[in-house]
Amino acid sequence: MINTLIKKIRQVDAPIVAGLDPTLKFVPEHIKQKAFEEFGETLEGAAEAVWQFNKAIIDNIHDLIPAVKPQVAMYEQFGIPGLITFKKTVDYCKAKDLVVIGDVKRGDIGSTSAAYAAAHLGKTAVGSGLIAPFDEDFITVNPYLGTDGVKPFIDACNQYNKGIFVLVKTSNPSSGEFQDRLLEGGEPLYCTVAQKVAEWASLSMDTGDYSNVGAVVGATYPEIGKTLRKYMPKCFILVPGYGAQGGSGKDLAAFFNEDGLGAIVNSSRGIIAAYQNEKYESFGPENFADAARQAVLDMREDLKNNLG
Repeated sequence: MINTLIKKIRQVDAPIVAGLDPTLKFVPEHIKQKAFEEFGETLEGAAEAVWQFNKAIIDNIHDLIPAVKPQVAMYEQFGIPGLITFKKTVDYCKAKDLVVIGDVKRGDIGSTSAAYAAAHLGKTAVGSGLIAPFDEDFITVNPYLGTDGVKPFIDACNQYNKGIFVLVKTSNPSSGEFQDRLLEGGEPLYCTVAQKVAEWASLSMDTGDYSNVGAVVGATYPEIGKTLRKYMPKCFILVPGYGAQGGSGKDLAAFFNEDGLGAIVNSSRGIIAAYQNEKYESFGPENFADAARQAVLDMREDLKNNLG
């Protein structure tokens, strides 16, 4: 699967992931009003508003980017209707030839991880058949439970040609409470995790230089990114934190390898809620999807100017 992502990055010449992380405060009033008129102020109404919001943005940016990253929590907050919208979003993006990274951050004991892997990467046995429930191309994985919690996801990658991004150093302000703790020998915990990810990466190599097992390292820590890039030469790095969280193109060169590959940069609200940003306010709520497209174009330019 990593080769599919690389092919798409090369096609559009942009290592960009659009994070489809909608909340109702991002959805323009005219879309919410129409959805509520049809379904009421219900979970179904909220899920319909999110679906129409997503669809318009995807239609406007799918030709500019290789991948999207829907964050499942933003859909789960609307219950079963929200999960239906999550699935519709995944399917719609794949129909637009986008790689879908499900930001689900799963990880548990082996049998539970196997069930998560079946749900999001593989297939579930139903009677005499096998059915793919959510069918993302990649998902994010929490490594806290160790190898027996991650191995089922790697097995699914190998069986179904899928991929994972393992949390190594996240972009949130309090990530250092655990991730930066110094271990015996003086190295921070995130270095130990990176070494383990590199080991796991060897278990799912696609043809070529990169593994189906990648890592998540926040753009807000460029010096750490430089260090971790050396630990994980065969791993693609999913880089959150661009834009709204403070990361910019000048922070990102160290996340990439000399071949110009090795990382893909996520922007979520910086794209989908661009119309609420002063820079793009001239578009207005009615043209929110056009504002999203312009935000992607500006991000592409920023990355090109700083990455070469």
